[in-house]
Amino acid sequence: MLLRLKSTPHPKFSLCSLGDQQHCDEAKAMGIPYMIKMMKKLNENKLVKKLAKKYDAFLASESVIKQIPRILGPSLNKAGEFPSLLTHNENMVAKGDEAKPPIKFHMKKVL
Repeated sequence: MLLRLKSTPHPKFSLCSLGDQQHCDEAKAMGIPYMIKMMKKLNENKLVKKLAKKYDAFLASESVIKQIPRILGPSLNKAGEFPSLLTHNENMVAKGDEAKPPIKFHMKKVL
């Protein structure tokens, strides 16, 4: 069973935006960390792993998401943090809240 709570169960949830100029300007206005041209410098495996540990989730623009496997390699995917798709008509904060982990629990049968 999947349950979403009104309060955030993960208050220190860190989000990073990998995007084009419009998404980066939007992220800057909201105080969300962002990357645009620094991704090409993170080509080494150790730096990508360090980036994956630093943030809990990533959002990527439509134009950038196709380039991520080629630029960063399979390290983000191996870490289980491949970016979610962010289009220009979606709200970045709502998409970030959607990326937060839900609470999962299993109910047992009582005899």
